Amino acid sequence: MREVIMHRLPFFATYRWKLYLSLAIAFLGDYLFYHNALFGGHLGLFAFALLLCLMVGRPNILRRWEGRLAAISAGIFGCALIVDPGILSWTMFWIAISLAALFGMTMQYDDGWLWFQRLLLHALRSPVAPFMDFSKVRRAARRVRRRCFSLRAILRVIGLPLLGGAIILTLFATANPIIARVLAMIEWPDLSAITPWRMILWLMFFVLGWSVLRPRVAKRLIPTFDGRGDLDLPGVSVASVMLSLLLFNAMFAVENALDVAYLSRALLLPTGMSMTEYVHRGAYPLIVTALLAGLFVLITLRPGSSTAAVPMIRWLVVLWIVQNIMLVTSSVQRTLEYIEASMLTTLRIQALAWMALVAAGLVLICWRMLRGKSSSWLINTNVGAAAAVLTLFCFIDAGEIAARWNVRHAREITGSGPSVDLCYLNRLGPSALLPLIALESQTSDPSFRDRVQAIRTGIYNGMVNDVRQGGWTWRNERRLQAADAMLKGTKPVRPDSFLRNCDGSREQPQSDVSAKAVPANPALQPFARPDPLTRKDEQ
Repeated sequence: MREVIMHRLPFFATYRWKLYLSLAIAFLGDYLFYHNALFGGHLGLFAFALLLCLMVGRPNILRRWEGRLAAISAGIFGCALIVDPGILSWTMFWIAISLAALFGMTMQYDDGWLWFQRLLLHALRSPVAPFMDFSKVRRAARRVRRRCFSLRAILRVIGLPLLGGAIILTLFATANPIIARVLAMIEWPDLSAITPWRMILWLMFFVLGWSVLRPRVAKRLIPTFDGRGDLDLPGVSVASVMLSLLLFNAMFAVENALDVAYLSRALLLPTGMSMTEYVHRGAYPLIVTALLAGLFVLITLRPGSSTAAVPMIRWLVVLWIVQNIMLVTSSVQRTLEYIEASMLTTLRIQALAWMALVAAGLVLICWRMLRGKSSSWLINTNVGAAAAVLTLFCFIDAGEIAARWNVRHAREITGSGPSVDLCYLNRLGPSALLPLIALESQTSDPSFRDRVQAIRTGIYNGMVNDVRQGGWTWRNERRLQAADAMLKGTKPVRPDSFLRNCDGSREQPQSDVSAKAVPANPALQPFARPDPLTRKDEQ
């Protein structure tokens, strides 16, 4: 009877295999994540399993070069999830695998704006996609059941024998100890482990797999703006645009000249103003100015417009873009000066990358105007540049870069420059482990060494505990191995009875804290753990 249904229902011919794969993804997700931390190296294994299921369930994605490229990109971000999983690497993986799934619907890449809409609608529809498909299958199955069989009729036939057999077997087990012993030997499944949270987890992973194997393509999209010809805006004319460009170039020339003079120390700053204040105030507002300049060019100098056709205006735009790039360079220089005066942070590394993208965007806007490129070309090139930068950040650890730079330039090591911010290194966690060990070995101040030692011991023990709880990552494993090698031959640190501040300084003995009933600060707990210093000592 079941084979008749499968033959009569074309839905099962396409849905059945994908249903099995989605269930396999749900069971794998339960196995990998139910007893482990979410962001561990197993997240990369799950990503590769999801990609494998996509290629098995949707082999047509490999027929087009776009699908192959998206699948390869998903594999690259899967490697990033094994090395050091995070929100960014998972987001990039999900975008890549979603692109691969949608390319399997015989769709080709047109421009980034349309694909942004498709990905957004795909993400919004994915949670309800299995229920929509199930309703279709149910309606189709109901039509076939009317012609093949009725579930109610089957229950009428087998209901009485099953109920009567269960009653008789219960009575026999009560009267005959042998039958009771045989029934007691049967191991029934333990349903206590099936909690509501676990069922939600199964459903979440099933929906995740189903949305990849059965993507829903958006049909109605907002078309990409043409970006050509004159745009009817009040106050925008050839004369007004030329006067604006003359004024803007003059103002930018003054700002750039001042930046060159002051940042190169050719001129002294006004009385009462320090270089730190000068560079800090102008680092980010100048980037906003550059973005506004790019927006002005996009609106008033569209390819094919009357303003873009005037040679004088085109040369003024080129000059203005060059000055904007100088402004971005000045912002970079200001940021570097501020880093020299204070410290390097992950946010400032990301800001420098953002400034580079702004400069590239300005060059692309100018090139589009000069060469008459389309809006799709401008969007695609900017998307490509942003994707390259984000991919780079999936594989590098900006926190470790910042920690190494801060330790290398710390006043406690070099004798000049800013003091190292131990609270910030503590917040960086595993990223700061190796730089902290290097800092500990190079400092000669016993009090400072004690603080550094407390912080790196807490970070190390926290990483070991993460491994125990299923939070293993390739990068942290390498860090622990390097830490063991750097600490080889050093005396293990015994846990003390002091709570520690974020900079490793001592608070007061735990006995005094408990006597006063002061609530424990979670930020201080890692320094009071009784865990050994290294895994080698633990063994």
